Amino acid sequence: MKVHYLRMVRRAFRALRHKKLRHRPWWQKISKPLFHRSLWVPCRDTVATGLAIGLFFSMMLMPFQMLPAAVFAMRARANVPFAIAACWLTNPFTTPPIMYGQFAIGNWMRHSLGVPMPQFLQDVHFDVPQVGDLNAASYILGMLTMGVVVALCAYPVVHLFSAILPHHLPVRKRKQRPLGEAPAR
Repeated sequence: MKVHYLRMVRRAFRALRHKKLRHRPWWQKISKPLFHRSLWVPCRDTVATGLAIGLFFSMMLMPFQMLPAAVFAMRARANVPFAIAACWLTNPFTTPPIMYGQFAIGNWMRHSLGVPMPQFLQDVHFDVPQVGDLNAASYILGMLTMGVVVALCAYPVVHLFSAILPHHLPVRKRKQRPLGEAPAR
């Protein structure tokens, strides 16, 4: 497993440092924080955070969901490859059941719990044959709820995996810095 991960990381580094891209100033600004080594070395805490970020954005059914997941993972000092790979949870085969589940959870929360939503979202309705009447408020509420729940479930799963197989996902301690000192970038 470790060998496959390291191969994937090397291929990604080569692709991101392509000779046609690396000398462009706009690409250097974007890619410089991305190449920090701690964002690519897997340890329990960075993988858990990266997986949580990626799973949250996988529930946000939008185009190019891997880009905001990678940016947020870089800002949170999380493992970028795991954040990007977690976005692959939603694909053309899994998207329809996930969307239906998001509508169902949103409807349940709106009607049973009485969660208020803006009126302009409640006015947008879709009549889907063999499913029923769906609206944007239920979908957005269900999408956000599923994103938060799935992201929160990532932490215990990763920590349990690390406890069972500590040689695959080690615990690395972060370097302590004196109080008041800014983090190194």
